[in-house]
Amino acid sequence: MAEKKDNVAVKYKDNVFCMLYRDKNNLLELYNALNDSNYTNVDDLEVTTLKDGSYMKYKNDASFVLNMSLYMFEQQSSKNENMPLRFMHYLSDVYREMFGNELLHRRTMIKIPVPYFVTFYNGKEKWDRDKLTLAEMFERHVDNPQIDLEVKVIDINGNAEILNKCKSLRDYMTFVEKVRNKTDVKKMNVREAVIQAIDECIEQNILVDFFKEHREEIVEMSIYDYEEEKVRKTLADEAREEGVAEGIEEGECIKVITQIIKKVKKSKTLPIIASELEEEEADIKPIYDAVIASAPDYDIEEIKAKLK
Repeated sequence: MAEKKDNVAVKYKDNVFCMLYRDKNNLLELYNALNDSNYTNVDDLEVTTLKDGSYMKYKNDASFVLNMSLYMFEQQSSKNENMPLRFMHYLSDVYREMFGNELLHRRTMIKIPVPYFVTFYNGKEKWDRDKLTLAEMFERHVDNPQIDLEVKVIDINGNAEILNKCKSLRDYMTFVEKVRNKTDVKKMNVREAVIQAIDECIEQNILVDFFKEHREEIVEMSIYDYEEEKVRKTLADEAREEGVAEGIEEGECIKVITQIIKKVKKSKTLPIIASELEEEEADIKPIYDAVIASAPDYDIEEIKAKLK
């Protein structure tokens, strides 16, 4: 009995999305929905999801090769501007597994599948991004970066365009919305909310085989995801209460600090920076002053300390 519990504990480092898209049929359906294609042979699809490695707290959610294209999928329930760098880590590991070191010493060029990166976002907070790039993360602007990576961001909350094309994704979001309604509106206990949502999905012919086969794991995974979401919200609330940068929560504050540093290095004035960032001068002046005072090192931790 104890051994079974330990196994679940290891597995629910994944999330329900990861588990659902371990199934090659679901992966193929999602690929077809994204590309308006109609592939039917799952044997043409080679799964390349990392099995053992992990970055941050998770291994990558799903990746596969089909028709000489390498697709990498991630699901996010919170905004994350760092997805390009995360995908670069994943891509490097996947390519390393696909093409061993011995192949790199050949005289002839190796042909590799073209990579595509997609983040499926289903968080409660509005995220007005449909694309993230590695280049925008660079400390300073480069007109023609020697390396870049573009991530497509798809908000799947009520997104009829993609959900109507992909039943597995639509069913996944139905489950997520059921749990949220029970916990957020009806104020139910998380475990009970998840169990009831699973039972309702089975009754409504939604992912029946998936829920019946993996009920215990899904309950544990969902509770873990929900608790993580609550922790993130608590941290954000605490940052607001501390008044970091005049009410800007800390994560956003760091982003603004970084943007202002880049613009200060280009000798831009406060009015110009405020205009480009679409912020009031008075709101960003404390950050601007702290950045100016931190020259020439522009240490972000030092700037944050001055703001506090």
